[in-house]
Order: sequence, then C-alpha cells, then structure tokens
Amino acid sequence: MGALMSAAADDERAEQYAFPTPPAGGWTADDLDRIPGLPPHTELIDGGLFFVSPQTYFHMATLRLLENALLDCAPDDLCVIREMTTKLGERDRPEPDLMVVREGALTGPEQTWYDPSHILLAVEIVSEESVERDREIKPRKYAAARIPHFWRVEQNYGLPVVYVYELDPGTNNYAVTGIHHDRLKVTLPFEIDIDLTAVNRRRGAQA
Repeated sequence: MGALMSAAADDERAEQYAFPTPPAGGWTADDLDRIPGLPPHTELIDGGLFFVSPQTYFHMATLRLLENALLDCAPDDLCVIREMTTKLGERDRPEPDLMVVREGALTGPEQTWYDPSHILLAVEIVSEESVERDREIKPRKYAAARIPHFWRVEQNYGLPVVYVYELDPGTNNYAVTGIHHDRLKVTLPFEIDIDLTAVNRRRGAQA
C-alpha cells in the first residue's frame, strides 16, 4: 500500500510540474504570453524556456539597492523597470533584472514586454544557475539589439561588483568601460552614484 501511495504521489507531482511541449522549431516570443501554467519570470532564449531558481538574499538585496538608486537619479523622462521582458526577436525574450526605458515605451497596464529600441540600460545580476546566460548569451543578444548600456553584477565576498559596458556602434559589440567595487559612479546613460557597500543597509539608515 505504501509503495502504491508513493507512486501515486510521484505521478501527481509529475502532472503538477509537467512542462509544455514545444512546437517544431521551438517557442516564439509571442508564445510566452499564451503558454498556460508557466512559472513567474520565465525567459525565452533561442526558442527554449528557462525557469528561475529560488532567489538568493544577495540577488534580492542587490536588486533592491540598484533599483532604488536608479529611481532616485533617473531623469523624469525615463522609467526604471524591474523584472519584465524585452522582445529581442522571434525566438528571444529574456528578462533583465532591471531596465531603464524611455517614458514613451510605456503602453498601458497590460504591457508585458518592451521593445529594445526603447531601452537605454539593461542590468543582469549573475546567479549561479545562469552564469553562462548572464555573462555571455544575454550580453551578446542585447548588443545585437543595440541596447546602448549594459551592467553585469557579480558577487564578491557578499558585495556587488558592477561591470559596466557601452555599445560600440561600429561593431555592435559591448566594450567594458569600468569595473566598480565599492562605489558605482558613471555619467552615462545619466549621472549615477551608488554606494555598493550599502547593499545590506536598510534604506534611509546612516552608514
């Protein structure tokens, strides 16, 4: 009886977590809004679905720090977008951790993605399960889509290190313009000054 109950439970779990079967040639960017039962923050890369692992404290705290800082310093005609997708092409719809977009990119409350032509900055916080995607695949695709600025954020002894890239319009490749450890201070795409050591500090608390 115990073995039968265990097998039934396994079948129930398998049914609960069954993944959708892709069509021939893989999924398209438009499919991401139509596939039933997808976990939150599912991405589409090269026609394949990628699911997010449980978030770490570092990822959450760094995302909060950068989002709050960008909200504080972004000009009024720009918007800071958290964890929404961009449609790079028919088979690519990644979800940057943060984007800075032009205000005209906002189309309404039901919007689920942004056109790369409206994105000034894409930010990826590298997770253990997404190292190759965050370091290699996504930056290459963001550059091909001509997103002018890209930040890659890594963890070093519990603190964020921000690798800042700018698009070379002659080659459509990113060139690194700085590696920032304790303080991120740049003038593009606008004036930004972030104390990276404040990642574990409550907002408004004194250093």
